[in-house]
Amino acid sequence: MAPHDAVLGWDEYATAEAYAAFTREYPMYSATSRDLAHRAGLADSELVVDLCGGVGATARAILDLAPRQVRVISLDSAAAMQRVGRRTLDDPRLSWITAPAENLSRHVPPAGVDAVVCNSAIWKTHTPTVFAAVRRALRPGGRFVFNVGGGFAGVRHPDELTARTGPSLNTLISQIAARDYVCLPAPAADSSPSLPLETITKQLTAVGMTVLATEITAQRSTMAEKRAWLSIPVFARPAGDFTHAQRLKILQSAYALTTPDAPTVTSWLVVVAQRPGGTQCPP
Repeated sequence: MAPHDAVLGWDEYATAEAYAAFTREYPMYSATSRDLAHRAGLADSELVVDLCGGVGATARAILDLAPRQVRVISLDSAAAMQRVGRRTLDDPRLSWITAPAENLSRHVPPAGVDAVVCNSAIWKTHTPTVFAAVRRALRPGGRFVFNVGGGFAGVRHPDELTARTGPSLNTLISQIAARDYVCLPAPAADSSPSLPLETITKQLTAVGMTVLATEITAQRSTMAEKRAWLSIPVFARPAGDFTHAQRLKILQSAYALTTPDAPTVTSWLVVVAQRPGGTQCPP
């Protein structure tokens, strides 16, 4: 799970640049974006929202998979992320709107949108408010497709355990921090998942959405990709009273104890929901 101050750091230029560089060099966000866009059923779509769109990795997948006439709104509260995204994704079909996800329905036309896609970021939002805003923004029959990291959802794909050949990078980081630093963060008071499927289903149902499908998926990568991801300031560990330079030093020490091409697996809970009405198509 990301450090407790991750939400506050997204509008920092260093984070935006590091995040964009990661999306260009490694496949995690492009692969998960394409998966979500595929599940959204975009064949007849005219207007789609990339919610919490960041630097535009998911918007790019939507533009690639949707019909040529599609228009995409990428909405994110971090202006720095969008400034970086605009430099590399200049497409007349794409509009960038700087606003919180909770305010989505204020930024779409009255006729609504065909789909809302959110990759990796729903945990940062106040989900009851966001789910209600998505329901208002969708046309009847429109889909809401999003994923939740396995730690937040409390799920683990079987491959996550079978692929491991030694201690995880996170475990090594904790061990080195405990060895080399006196000041360590207090253990979390509650390690239970913050957004399990039961909670998601209740909140979606409460606002009038129907859950069409759920799946626990596995994103396969390497220790080198995991190290690059943990180098992004908002994801750097351990949490607590450490400077970013100290976190990077700990990360480098931990990474030196691993094999760069050692396989790693990240689990995701994928959810496909729909606003009732219109044509009910299978996911």
